[in-house]
Amino acid sequence: MADRLRVLLLFGGRSAEHDVSRVSAVAAAAALDPARYEVVPVGITTEGQWLLAGEARALLAGHRDALPAAFTVEGLPVGEVPDPARRALVPLDQQSGVEIVPAGSLEFDVVLPLLHGPYGEDGTVQGLFELADVPYVGSGVVGSAVGMDKVMMKRAFAAEGLPMVAHLVYREGRDRTAFVARVEAELGYPCFVKPANMGSSVGVSRAADRAALDAAIEAALGFDEWVIVEEAVVAREIEVGVLGDDEPEASIPGEIVPGDEFYSYADKYEDDAARLLAPAPLSPEATAEVRALALAAFAACRCAGMARVDFFYEEHRPDGMPGRGFLINEVNTIPGFTPISMFPKLWALSGVPYPELLDRLIAHARERHERRARRAGRQRD
Repeated sequence: MADRLRVLLLFGGRSAEHDVSRVSAVAAAAALDPARYEVVPVGITTEGQWLLAGEARALLAGHRDALPAAFTVEGLPVGEVPDPARRALVPLDQQSGVEIVPAGSLEFDVVLPLLHGPYGEDGTVQGLFELADVPYVGSGVVGSAVGMDKVMMKRAFAAEGLPMVAHLVYREGRDRTAFVARVEAELGYPCFVKPANMGSSVGVSRAADRAALDAAIEAALGFDEWVIVEEAVVAREIEVGVLGDDEPEASIPGEIVPGDEFYSYADKYEDDAARLLAPAPLSPEATAEVRALALAAFAACRCAGMARVDFFYEEHRPDGMPGRGFLINEVNTIPGFTPISMFPKLWALSGVPYPELLDRLIAHARERHERRARRAGRQRD
């Protein structure tokens, strides 16, 4: 097993999606072939502490039974938990203040970041990887940042002429009364209110009147200073996975049938009420159209490696008139990798089972890193 790749599996994080990331990490660790990969677990706590080896494994409390033996890295020092006030990225030796690590024990070949939401999916940690000059799975700094920020994402869609729902943007500190009046005049009720930088439906609310709208804006501002308000549509929710880099591929589409008023966080991870239909019951023409739109959205946001593209499919308007068809909702650059997540399910049904999906993502990451290094004139051995 001397030729195994060392995969730094980065999970947890400071965002409200910390717990989702932990479940994703367990599933990915179990799927990585121990004959091909050695997993180096690195966990980030909700306070921003970076944990190694045993401490990283302990962060997955409640999911230990699902962890494979390959998740334990023999000889990797645990060390002390770093003081979050010092912003240390590695544990420090208590006596000298310098990390003492056996030579080569922290070396790795590629990073698999499964950090959902801010401080992981938004370009921040991708910038760290770029500075460190290490290969990593998923979109780069630009694609990650645009894919995380719903305001910039919709601007990218608009620039490419892609269809989407009507929306308005609010920034904390601006005239909220005037903004609410604009929402009522241009979007009407009901409407959906979302923090610009968040995922897994965290902070998302449905507002049916002015009081609910004001409360929803206040709730969204608890997660981000930018808030986006979207028109409500009577539509089916369709999702497509995208995989690749230079010539990405689109998976077969799947459909979410919410058990709640909308596909909320509780609906996704707590109540087990939503139904996942894969493949989605669509005509061949509609299937081809939504897959093409997924690739266009992927390109518009400068994504790479992987993404899940979410759509609303408005077949008919409430008054019975024909609908607008597929409307792009958002791009998720680090989609869920949990056992119930749509992204790996769609690729499995498209002929790429979970272990092969991870193989391809890791290969894409290393190929892109080498390609970028050659372009920058920094040849590698």
